[in-house]
Amino acid sequence: MKRITLLLILLISSNSYSQDEIKKYYSLDANYFYGTILEHNPDISHLITGHPSGFILSLNQKTYGLKEWERRYNYPDFGYSFSYQDMQNQYLGKNYALYAHFNFYFFKRNLMFRIGQGIAYASNPYDPETNYINNAYGSRFLSSTYLMGNYSRQNIYKGFGIQAGISLIHYSNADFKSPNNSTNTMAFNIGVNYLLDAENTPDFVPRDPEDKKYTQPFHYNFALRGGVNTTGVIGSKQYPFLTISAYADKVINKKSTLQAGTDIFFSKALEEYIYFQSVAFPQGETVGDEDAKRVGLFVGHLLTFNKLSLVTQLGYYVYYPYDNYVEQVYNRIGLQRKISDDFWASVTVRSHAANAEAVEFSLGYRL
Repeated sequence: MKRITLLLILLISSNSYSQDEIKKYYSLDANYFYGTILEHNPDISHLITGHPSGFILSLNQKTYGLKEWERRYNYPDFGYSFSYQDMQNQYLGKNYALYAHFNFYFFKRNLMFRIGQGIAYASNPYDPETNYINNAYGSRFLSSTYLMGNYSRQNIYKGFGIQAGISLIHYSNADFKSPNNSTNTMAFNIGVNYLLDAENTPDFVPRDPEDKKYTQPFHYNFALRGGVNTTGVIGSKQYPFLTISAYADKVINKKSTLQAGTDIFFSKALEEYIYFQSVAFPQGETVGDEDAKRVGLFVGHLLTFNKLSLVTQLGYYVYYPYDNYVEQVYNRIGLQRKISDDFWASVTVRSHAANAEAVEFSLGYRL
């Protein structure tokens, strides 16, 4: 999980910090939060015993429209966050996390929305002898995502401002190691912000009065996606998987690209799961010779920031001979980085509702 999240942070950083010749402006903010763990899965109900609390400290690099994509997205911020969370449960312990994040602004910049992706350290993960009660975190290092929506007033007095809102904090290892029931914390937060060098910040470069229409013809993509995951059974080994994707895309403007295509899935973990079910439950429905391959159709969207894009896809298994493993609807979300005019790379999580099946490392070719 450390390698996955570090790669995600590098993808964000390489997109954002390529402006060495331009003076940079920064802000700091600190938020205290207090909330509750959502029962997204009944298997973690025994772990919801208190109200988690903690804090999030952030460094933000401001943008003022010196790049076209900054004006297109209303001058967002990007930076890093550190969080501490006491889960208020002796089996879950405390979590520490480091993130790369983006801030987006709305309603005359009074409403700020943040999305952060990073790596978390769990102080008390699952252990078959000393902490078998914790079926949420199967590993000490976890992938973590947090969303924050704040009413934010900046530079009220000598660079200082205030903010308050709601946050959602997610911890999971994406089935790299079992168990992996994960947690989601919904919290209220309140904090302060400080704009460094507030007296010398530049004016925003104005956006074009009219957005220029921009489209491209249809393009065709071919991708190989791979990684390792487990069967979902506690104590399972890690097994490799391969997914072959082919799809068409249509650029409809400088922000958005629509996608539609197919995936073919080859999963060693599913093969082992079928074998396990046939042996562990010989009177059950699983015989052991069921086909582990799957074929899915999907639609998707690419939200582009310079060379970095946010990938979201929704799919359905049209060929799914063994239907006792995961739900038939799947989704894929992650980050994609343009390498050249023809090649791209991505890191995505493929899930079924709240159940993450795998982290996918992909290399694609675009015609």
